Amino acid sequence: MKICIASDHRGYGLKDELFKYFNDKYDITDLGTYSNDMVDYTKYGFLVGEKVRDKEYDFGIVVCGTGIGISIACNKVKGIRCAKVNSVDDAVLTRKDNDANVIALDGKLDRNEAIEMVESFINTEFSYIERYLKRIEDIAKYEKGEYIDD
Repeated sequence: MKICIASDHRGYGLKDELFKYFNDKYDITDLGTYSNDMVDYTKYGFLVGEKVRDKEYDFGIVVCGTGIGISIACNKVKGIRCAKVNSVDDAVLTRKDNDANVIALDGKLDRNEAIEMVESFINTEFSYIERYLKRIEDIAKYEKGEYIDD
């Protein structure tokens, strides 16, 4: 499994801790930022989104001050379903029900809590339940500009 991770300056500390932790467990690549110097989260959200969209990585992890801004940026990349999660349950459900391919985290999260969320996200399979498949297909159609009809 290949994973990429990135953050802005406010998510740098947690991103760095997650990278160090998962580096021994998975094939993970740190795409930046590499310090606490101010940067825009958009650059890193787009970058992770593009890498996952292009199938260079199976999953992405993004971190910013709240996880919200970077998730919005990441979701602008067609084919990306990035979910900002607040709990392990959120991480499990976004994989199981939404087949999310990027997880967004709040940079202020406790390291162990964040690790548990990422582990749950990575190790949860999509359910392939028909109603969830339809919703994902609807998103893909909408991204292509196609009309969605029930």
